[in-house]
Amino acid sequence: MIKIVAFDADDTLWHNETLFVATKEKFTELLAAYHSPTWIEDRLYETEMRNLRHFGYGIKSFTLSMIETAIELTEGRIKGYEIQEIVAFAREMVNTPVELLADVESTITTLSKTHNLMVVTKGDLFDQETKIARSGLGDHFIHIEVVTEKDKSTYQSITTKLGIDPQEFVMVGNSLKSDILPVVEAGGHAVHVPYQTEWQHEAVPDHVVREY
Repeated sequence: MIKIVAFDADDTLWHNETLFVATKEKFTELLAAYHSPTWIEDRLYETEMRNLRHFGYGIKSFTLSMIETAIELTEGRIKGYEIQEIVAFAREMVNTPVELLADVESTITTLSKTHNLMVVTKGDLFDQETKIARSGLGDHFIHIEVVTEKDKSTYQSITTKLGIDPQEFVMVGNSLKSDILPVVEAGGHAVHVPYQTEWQHEAVPDHVVREY
């Protein structure tokens, strides 16, 4: 018997990656005089990966990576007002209304009548808690976990904290890497709901998927 149904937040309950994609386009336009869009995007991704262990996931970490990348790619020539534009990009991201995916509201409302629901998501604590509150879904969840990483040990820790067996836990999410494979590895159940756009960091090679 399933005792807990957990949901990822970004790109499972509401749109998120499209917002990052749109901001990256603005960022490459800002630096267009210095490098090609592909070069800028590649360097930004490298900076993001380098900074994950320092700043984690989320808009704030992404903003710091944009600023660092801009300074490096312009060899320090980027202007103060251009840095201000990057900060404005971040402010716009934070203030963008939460847009639920199709049928999410009715699905969560219906499931909450028969199951205990929770959210397990990565990212900045303040940002994620704010989005959950603005989504209008918050009252349907008995527990919210904002974690630094989603791996086997994370899900084992969650089920232990909840006092349930992994077999009594199911995770619903868009990322095979974060929401599906580590849950299965931990002994739980998972439901994959693909999103239209996938962040490069969340991609999983086909041979890894086949192993499961």
